[in-house]
Amino acid sequence: MVNDDPAIRKLSLPVVDGPVLEAEANLPAGARAAVLLCHPHPQHGGSMRSIVTSELFRILPTSRIAVLRFNFRGVEGSTGLHDEGRGERLDIEAAIDAIDELVPDLPLFVSGWSFGGDTSMTVLDPRIRAWVPCAPPLRVVPREEISAAAGADPRPKVLIVGEHDQFLPPNAARNATAAWTSTHVVAVPGADHFFVGRTDRVAEIVTAAVLRSVT
Repeated sequence: MVNDDPAIRKLSLPVVDGPVLEAEANLPAGARAAVLLCHPHPQHGGSMRSIVTSELFRILPTSRIAVLRFNFRGVEGSTGLHDEGRGERLDIEAAIDAIDELVPDLPLFVSGWSFGGDTSMTVLDPRIRAWVPCAPPLRVVPREEISAAAGADPRPKVLIVGEHDQFLPPNAARNATAAWTSTHVVAVPGADHFFVGRTDRVAEIVTAAVLRSVT
């Protein structure tokens, strides 16, 4: 099914353990990279329509970056039940399969916000070029698991953190990731964990991280 905008497609993504996920893809002509968007915590109102996820879904295609957003299991139109970041890893794999099928051979980046950031950094699919998480608290999933996964992986990680983040401000993020490989923390002045009024800056940083890697 296609929306009024011919670049946007509504999708249903089957997951190996049973759930079917609601998703949307925005596929600009001549796309040069793809970004998978993972939303914040389902039990705190997070969905693929949350503010940062929606802004990235809207803005990234203007730079010829294809995007796919989806609802984790148990959220809105997605079946299944919340699984505290465990089954959600399978959701991310299903979404990677989907965007890889839609735009094969494009460099793939993963940008999750909060819960989505933590969870996405435990998924080490070889198709991922880099992770660009927004305000990952590094505690939704145990920090040790994230450090052993993406933290130890040689691929790039660019953590976007609000200057006044309530859960993991920039200096704390730098300390927490000091032993990680290929990791850079970018602070967003004036922003907190929710980036209200600063989503444009988040989109600029994600876009720059993607384009820097593909040009």
